[in-house]
Amino acid sequence: MEIRSLDGDEPATIAALLPGFRETMTLELPGDPPVTEALLARLFQRRHGTERIVLVVYDDDTPAGVLKLGLDLGDPAGPGHGSLWVFPGFRRRGAGRALAAAGLAALRERGRELLLADAPRAMAGERFAAELGAELVGETVRNRLRLAGPARAVLESAVARPVPGYRLVSWHGPCPDDLVESYARAWSALEERVNGQARVRRPSADDVRAREAEAERAGHLPHVVAAMPGQGAEIVAYSTLFVRDSPMADAGETLVLPRHRRRGLATWLKAALLLGAARENGRLQLVQVFDDSANTAVLALDERLGFEADSHWSTYALKAA
Repeated sequence: MEIRSLDGDEPATIAALLPGFRETMTLELPGDPPVTEALLARLFQRRHGTERIVLVVYDDDTPAGVLKLGLDLGDPAGPGHGSLWVFPGFRRRGAGRALAAAGLAALRERGRELLLADAPRAMAGERFAAELGAELVGETVRNRLRLAGPARAVLESAVARPVPGYRLVSWHGPCPDDLVESYARAWSALEERVNGQARVRRPSADDVRAREAEAERAGHLPHVVAAMPGQGAEIVAYSTLFVRDSPMADAGETLVLPRHRRRGLATWLKAALLLGAARENGRLQLVQVFDDSANTAVLALDERLGFEADSHWSTYALKAA
């Protein structure tokens, strides 16, 4: 087997990996729509403020598995965080070990000491992590919402209960010019670290535009709903959703600034976001979101809106030293 370093922003990389990922996801997540090029493009693209490492293990000319890592350029000693996949026909043949070793070597070359990898929680993954000496350091819950049936009534009921003293604004694609500075200021309060992405540090309007351009390049349309005080011009809460050419969309972050919390804003605006996206995209049937199992507030919010857990993912740490 041979390890090759590929460019996650190249269409040829996505085309090479697509068959393996379609087979893998059919096995791991049989209830999902087929994997699309847009989904893989979003998964493997280099994100704003990061370096992206994509290592593919080949058996002759066939990809057998892949390790993708994001490195936060603002944290030179920080971890490489991503995911490792071995495609079904190549498991238990050393492909995973080869990818892990190559990933650790790439991190050492960059003066970094920690590899964080997410994987579906399963006995095989736990055995593999134990063999490598990796430590379980976190768990993520994948929640899904079916937009038809009972969930639709839940969303409509939540939207019908506005929070007094606030109003909602929404947009698709680029943020309106008159809101972009306020949107960037609200984004700066986000504390959650996202797999393979840079931690937010005083984002500006340029950072907002860069993130929007990323989504566009990968064939995703951002939907955003934000809350503002009734007579004010400052965004105090927002929620994001990324729609692609698929029956399934990805929820992004939901943020309410601290002094505006515990008033129902998150429930109201996220329900409005999801209901609006369902009405405007006739093909949309499912929304998925990955929630940190320790973030009880976000888990409770998604449960109120009708999301249900369908899988759990483990985060393992492996030291490069």
